[in-house]
Amino acid sequence: WNAARFVLMNTEDQDCGAGLPANSPQLEYSAADRWIQTRLENAIQQVQQGFANYRLDNAAQAIYEFTWNEYCDWYLELSKPVLNNPESSDAAKRGTRYTLVHVLETLLRLAHPLMPFITEEIWQRVAPLAGTAGDTIMLQAYPESDPSRVDVQASQDMDWVMQFILGVRKIRSGYDIKPGQPLPVLLENASAQDRERLAKNEPYIKFLARTEIITVLEPGATPPESATSLVGNMKLLIPMAGLIDKAAELARLDKEIAKREQEVERTEAKLANSSFVDKAPAAVVEKERAKIEEAKSAVASLKEQRGKIAAM
Repeated sequence: WNAARFVLMNTEDQDCGAGLPANSPQLEYSAADRWIQTRLENAIQQVQQGFANYRLDNAAQAIYEFTWNEYCDWYLELSKPVLNNPESSDAAKRGTRYTLVHVLETLLRLAHPLMPFITEEIWQRVAPLAGTAGDTIMLQAYPESDPSRVDVQASQDMDWVMQFILGVRKIRSGYDIKPGQPLPVLLENASAQDRERLAKNEPYIKFLARTEIITVLEPGATPPESATSLVGNMKLLIPMAGLIDKAAELARLDKEIAKREQEVERTEAKLANSSFVDKAPAAVVEKERAKIEEAKSAVASLKEQRGKIAAM
């Protein structure tokens, strides 16, 4: 419902290319547009296989994962840099609007047998934007697989973009950096393909990762003390100097380390109690042991992070 509201807000009373063939020169598709079409094709194949094998659970899961993890989590956000950029061409904006409504309309038909009422309600609004005529979604053709929608190159490029964005977000979260604060990014060991992908997809990265400037380091260059993440073989570095309050961050980490160490001590004391170990179910004892290992791993990671900040 919320996805449909976003789509309608950005497409109603706009040129969505209704009636144009998918390969019309008036429609210019971004890498994200081609990626979501590829993922839709994958979802349709999984749903068809689920129905063919009488596994409605698998069909429902495929629809859920595509809707939630790919269309909503990623594509709706990836459409914004095109739609909101005044420098985007009319054909590019038309191509993204076309993709938004056509993927949603197809998804509604795909989900209709399992979610009949809300899909009908939304379809009545979306169908005209997609150039689809009819009184009800119930009488529309069910989506069929079309391998021509698959774009392997776009899939690989967008996977790289997502790894990049997630890498920046992980660093931002790990160092408690404000979500809206623009971050400088250094790239180490960037291949020719990495550089090409950056050149083509930098608007997505700047918009979704909130980067300030992205600099490719030349071989042999010595980077400053930085938080690090990997994108394939490429190192993504964010210099820490000036980004965080060093004293406050060290105090926060000390508090978190102490908390985790106390957790280890409590659990170890519990496991040292022979009465607990002998009487508790084996699964419960094993769960406590796993909890210790997890807490120890967290302590090691936090201490490593503290060491990096202390060295700044």
